[in-house]
Amino acid sequence: QVQLVESGGGLVQPGGSLRLSCAASGRFFSINIMGWYRQAPGKERESVARITSGGTTIYADPVKGRFTISRDNAKNTVYLQMNSLEPEDTAVYYCYANFVLTTRHSESYWGQGTQVTVSS
Repeated sequence: QVQLVESGGGLVQPGGSLRLSCAASGRFFSINIMGWYRQAPGKERESVARITSGGTTIYADPVKGRFTISRDNAKNTVYLQMNSLEPEDTAVYYCYANFVLTTRHSESYWGQGTQVTVSS
């Protein structure tokens, strides 16, 4: 079994910061891409940022320059540092990861989601 557990969400004022963490556990050989999606009420889930095992990062345009994704491969953990938060960033944030389960099979898993609310 593979599991992703997120933490770090909460309520923050506009302009504030939050750091999300997502730790992977279970049986797997390695992890390929790790990343974050978010889903606001009434909207579709959208990609926020992702990072390869080698550290290459890709960001969605709305968060460029404000969010930073990083990962600690030794801890199988991905982070999302969110600065200069705006009310439009309010959403449930989901982490995901693509796990190499066997030499011939990889599979993606999702975390349970963590609520981020930006409001004064």
